[in-house]
Amino acid sequence: MIFNKRKRKKELLYPQILQLDDDFSLIQRFIEGDESTFRTLVQRHKDKIRNIIFLTLNSSDFVDDIAQDVLITIYKNLKSFRFESQFSTWLYRITVNKCKDHLRKVKIRSIFTPIKDGEEGPVYTPSMENKDVSEIVNKAISKLPEKLRLPLLLKDIEGLSYQEIAEAVNCEIGTVKSRIFRARESLRELLKPYEQELMT
Repeated sequence: MIFNKRKRKKELLYPQILQLDDDFSLIQRFIEGDESTFRTLVQRHKDKIRNIIFLTLNSSDFVDDIAQDVLITIYKNLKSFRFESQFSTWLYRITVNKCKDHLRKVKIRSIFTPIKDGEEGPVYTPSMENKDVSEIVNKAISKLPEKLRLPLLLKDIEGLSYQEIAEAVNCEIGTVKSRIFRARESLRELLKPYEQELMT
């Protein structure tokens, strides 16, 4: 009897949900045992995942590994999806956390890696020739602190709303707006030496 009540409740609830986002219908079918729908979800969102990883790390070296880790995490936890937010928001939250985990590991690893005598990192100056505009901008973005860089990428590159970004990075909307404003101001300062080059 209890089972029948729950079933009827689901039947009333999910038709309304499925009208909101087709991702929800795929997830519901997955929960009910049709695992083939996961492939459709992957095809629909894999480029978004790879894009945010690449832009966050400013490198293609670990994109495949992190994307695979993201998809495995999504697969393992998809049946517990609560339909309380857009699937893409949940996906971005997982992707952002995986990127943070990677950056944290890199930072820890660098602490224990001795610097060789005479070794220096690459030097980027405004006078460097043949620099593509997107490369200039990406280099500048990569210099922003992580807490400013991620909201900026999610807003200006991925086009998420403030609410979606707040859910993805787990902070208040006011904080998101403040960080995006500060990120844009910092980015403007970083790009000043290239102003003439970017405007031509």
